[in-house]
Amino acid sequence: MKIKKVGIVANIEKENIAQFAGSLKKWLESRGIKVFLEANLAVAIGGTGGFKLQDLAARANLIAVLGGDGTMLRTARYIAEHSVPIVGINMGTFGYLTEVNLNETNAALELILKGDYLTEKRMMLDVRIRRGKSVVGSGVVLNDVVINRGNLSRIVELETMINDRYLTTYKSDGLIVSTPTGSTAYSLSAGGPIVFPGKDLIIINPICPHTLTNRPVIISETSTLQITLWSKESGATVTLDGQESYRINSGDVMTIRKSKYYTRLVLSPHRGYGEILRSKLGWGSLPTGTGKRKNAS
Repeated sequence: MKIKKVGIVANIEKENIAQFAGSLKKWLESRGIKVFLEANLAVAIGGTGGFKLQDLAARANLIAVLGGDGTMLRTARYIAEHSVPIVGINMGTFGYLTEVNLNETNAALELILKGDYLTEKRMMLDVRIRRGKSVVGSGVVLNDVVINRGNLSRIVELETMINDRYLTTYKSDGLIVSTPTGSTAYSLSAGGPIVFPGKDLIIINPICPHTLTNRPVIISETSTLQITLWSKESGATVTLDGQESYRINSGDVMTIRKSKYYTRLVLSPHRGYGEILRSKLGWGSLPTGTGKRKNAS
């Protein structure tokens, strides 16, 4: 499908972002594309008529995100209910989700606008936090749900059930529940596995567990996790995609399951996921004549 309407989202704190976004807007409009800007970006480039993220997604065929993975995660969470493809243009240094490098922007967009692109559906998670009979927090995430002790030097106890069957009670600094997309984020730093993002799986990864035999566990995407905090002290913190936090108390229950929503990421026409891993993690070089992307969905 050819792209006729593009929404632009950006991290306006990035250096020269207003100049780059303004140039991109003009470049798109010169090709007959109708452009919509997020409200704060419209102000940053000296214009008016910007939109909230949800409204932007309702108007556009494609969302172009200028920034790093944090901006991508914010965008994905806010537009989850809209099945709009997102292309990430890396304005930072270490992005796994922003597949298009800054110097490739025009060449990549030329192909995308003609409909010559592939997307990949990325699994998301729903989380709901209950305190007794009341829901005190909820959300949808692309990367992970993190439960930790905050700034206090103590262990939290997290009773974990899978499909109403007891797994274990983690005694640790915290717990990360991650999607495959989030496997290269905090979970990787905490010793978790890298899972290729085309798979729908859930990763449970304890942070510095008191029992060293507690290792990361990968479970089916059809599973429902129920995690209960038990603490004699002042609770813990639940963070959604590193951007939204809730303070929880002993006895609070977190239910985490696969979301009905997906994030549709536009894949780079110039590199595959393996090359992104090699580049970001500093792995060995690619043998000559191999590594071209062949298939995606």
